[in-house]
Amino acid sequence: MVLAVLFALLSATSNALGTVLQRRAVLKVPASQSKRFGLVRTLLHNPAWFGGILGVVGAALFQALALAAGSLAAIQPIFILELPLALLIGSVVFRVGVSRKAWLCVVFIFAGLAISLFSTAPSGGRSQVPGIWWVPTLALAGGLAVALVLTGLRRPHGLSRAACLAAAAAIGNALTAALVKSSMSILSEEGAVGFFLAWQTYAFAIAGSSAIFLLGYALQAGPLIASQPALTLGDAVMSFCLGVTLYAETLRQGVWLAPALLGVALLSYGVFALSRTRCLEHCIHPDTEECAPQDGKTATATL
Repeated sequence: MVLAVLFALLSATSNALGTVLQRRAVLKVPASQSKRFGLVRTLLHNPAWFGGILGVVGAALFQALALAAGSLAAIQPIFILELPLALLIGSVVFRVGVSRKAWLCVVFIFAGLAISLFSTAPSGGRSQVPGIWWVPTLALAGGLAVALVLTGLRRPHGLSRAACLAAAAAIGNALTAALVKSSMSILSEEGAVGFFLAWQTYAFAIAGSSAIFLLGYALQAGPLIASQPALTLGDAVMSFCLGVTLYAETLRQGVWLAPALLGVALLSYGVFALSRTRCLEHCIHPDTEECAPQDGKTATATL
């Protein structure tokens, strides 16, 4: 499990780094080349863009290794750390000052995650899910995601629209993780041939692509305070539930429930509060005017 946690931390760090580097590369594209093939041609000559792509690819590989070595309910919530890690890396890359509240939120997120995972201690479970169990799982999760998308599209641009689309993306991420874990089990038992012949391999590619597509719409639909908590917390909760139900992973119970709830409360507060800070907005969307550094100076982020 220690190795699985290490892979998960490397994945979260790699993805946060990749996101920040891609944002940096896009910002360097002149306005005259920001459309169609001009954008692609310019990015292909930008080392930061390639660094960002490598970061995302590395994150996917580390996530697969983490899921192969550990339980879904324990590993997937660790990716919540991408949020504070993007803040820390982005603050260096874009020279953004981090406010005291943002630092406090980072502490709450790390502490809350550690307390909740230590208290619940997900472990055990099956390495492979019976095929028939995927039918109701995909139907329920897919139906919920579709309902959230339809609900969000009926709302005007704002909090509700962004939250619904981000929650649908979170379900897609959780399903992707569950399918990746199944595919990695097939790879270890049947080799590359079995991996590429398994339906789970193509299902996680479809689910992951759909989640990325929905996330893009969610980020355009409303403010970060709506989309980011729905995405990060929704992914963690859905993955936790899939780990316990689909993979039959076991949890600590009894007196451990109280510290687990405390950890969840700290974690949730940290995510919601951090999503409201201007410094995170600038680190993830550095082209935001109200947060951008002025006159070449470092921007000191406030609440």
